[in-house]
Amino acid sequence: MRIAFLSAPEGVEQVELTEPWQAAKDAGHEPVLVSTQSGEIQGFNHLDKADTFPVDEVVGEASADSFGGLVLPGGVANPDFLRTDEKAVAFVKAFFDQGRPVAAICHAPWTLIEADVVRGRVLTSWPSLQTDLRNAGATWVDEQVKVCDHGNNVLVTSRKPDDLQAFSETYLAEFAKAGG
Repeated sequence: MRIAFLSAPEGVEQVELTEPWQAAKDAGHEPVLVSTQSGEIQGFNHLDKADTFPVDEVVGEASADSFGGLVLPGGVANPDFLRTDEKAVAFVKAFFDQGRPVAAICHAPWTLIEADVVRGRVLTSWPSLQTDLRNAGATWVDEQVKVCDHGNNVLVTSRKPDDLQAFSETYLAEFAKAGG
């Protein structure tokens, strides 16, 4: 299965990109880095610059229907940049409209709020997002990983880097159940 990993050019928490990416590769999937610009993205270890990663596809040219699922890594700046990009928000919303599974960790649900896809869902995130999520109509829970099967698709969420193993195992299992 091709799995889209959506990131802004800067601000992605590196470990929240690389660990789920490697888990997808290890499971025989094809992870694809999608960004708002071509070239490379800059990873971060919290606030410090880390490695760069080559962009495979630009979000304005990518189509949700060419992927089996979507992973949204966190970092504070990454989803903040993504939620201000109309094409990135439309890309995320398309996965929900098409019933494709989505996984988001840490601050990534900010992009989900902007796509208006959290209303009526139960999810988790970095704790500072709980008020934003509640205001957008979601129920926030403090759990390592939360699966919300709502309507025609599945949303897997986790809180932080410490949850990455459970996040990766769960999103891969849920994506497989969804038809990948």
